[in-house]
Amino acid sequence: MNIALARREFGAGGGAELYLQRLISALLKEGHAVSLVTADAKARPEGVDVRHVALSGNRSAQVLQFDRETNRTLRSLPVDCLFSLERLSRQDVLRAGDGVHAAWLEQRRRFTSSWRRWLVGRGGFHKAMLDLEKRAYDSRRTRRLIVNSEMVGRDIRERFGFPAERIHLVRNGVELERWRSGDRKRTRVRWGIGEEEFLLLFAGSGWERKGLRFVLKALASLEGEKVRLVVAGKGKPPWGTPPSVIFAGPMKDLENAYAAADLLVFPPIYEPSANVVFEALAAGLPVVTSGCNGAAEVVEEGINGTVVEDPSDVARLAMAVREWMGRGIVRPVPVKADLSLERNVRETLEVLTLAAGERAEEQS
Repeated sequence: MNIALARREFGAGGGAELYLQRLISALLKEGHAVSLVTADAKARPEGVDVRHVALSGNRSAQVLQFDRETNRTLRSLPVDCLFSLERLSRQDVLRAGDGVHAAWLEQRRRFTSSWRRWLVGRGGFHKAMLDLEKRAYDSRRTRRLIVNSEMVGRDIRERFGFPAERIHLVRNGVELERWRSGDRKRTRVRWGIGEEEFLLLFAGSGWERKGLRFVLKALASLEGEKVRLVVAGKGKPPWGTPPSVIFAGPMKDLENAYAAADLLVFPPIYEPSANVVFEALAAGLPVVTSGCNGAAEVVEEGINGTVVEDPSDVARLAMAVREWMGRGIVRPVPVKADLSLERNVRETLEVLTLAAGERAEEQS
C-alpha cells in the first residue's frame, strides 16, 4: 500500500513526532511504500519519499499554507491512503492526537486568572486553527478519524457531529522494554535522593498546560514529609520554587527517572492522551493524573494510580500523594491495558487499510 503521511514538524521531539517516527519504521517493516509531506527541512527518514514544503509568514499563515501545499504536493504522488497527523481540509484518515483546539482554549480560559482570560484564543493563529479544525472534523472531508482517548472522540462527536462508527479508538503505544530498563539506585544517588525519601516525578514541557503549578502547590502542603520532587522537561523554574525541587531539564534517559521515582504526578488542564502516563505504567510506576487527561482512562483507581478530576484541586492532589506514600513503594503496579507499540501499529494499520479500500472503491 502507498501511504502518504503529513506532519508539519517531524523532529521536534514531541509526542506526535515520536509517534510518527515509530510508525514509519513499522510501516516500512510491513513492506508498505511511505511518503512524507513535511515543512521540517531536516527530516530525512531512511526509506521514505520525503517531500518538503516551504512555509513563510507568521504562525497563522503557515497553518493554512501547509494545508494548501500538502494538497498540491499529493497530486504528484501515488497515494492509496493519506494519513494526516495534522489538521488538513481533506484527508483519508486523521489522527486527532492533538485533540480539539476549541476544547483546549476553553480549558485554558477556565484555569487562567480572570484578568488574563480575555486574551486566551485571540489572534490570527487561533482563528486559523479553529477554522481548519471545523473542516478537518467534517465527515464530508475526512473518511476516518483515529482518536487516542474516548474523551477526544466524545468531544469531536458532540462538537462536529462526526459519525461515531467512523471514529476509531487507538490508544497510544510505547516501547515496553525501554521503560522497564531504568536504573533506580544510580539515578537516586545522582540526584541525592535518600532511600527513605518518597520521590515524586513530573515529566513534560509546556508547564502551564501540564499543571506543574498545581504539583508545586500540593508539594508545599506536604511540608515536613519526607518527599521530594523531580521535574524532567524544558522550562525555567518558577519563582519561589523551594531548592529541594530538582529541575533535571529535558532527559534523554527518562527511563531512569521513572525507575528512580515512587509516583508520577501529572495533572494537566488539557491533554488528549499523555504518553508519560503510558510510559510510567509500562515502567511499573503508579500515576496521579487529572480527569482532563484522556490517558486517565487506562488508570485503574487505587490499583495503578489515582485520577483527580479537577487538576487545580490542590488539596485532593496532596491527599492522593499521601495515600500512595502511606502504601510505601508499590513497584511494579499491575496494568490491564495493552500498552505496546505493536498493538498500536496493528490497530492503526487496520484503519488505514479500511480507508484505502473506501478510497479505491470511490475512485473505481
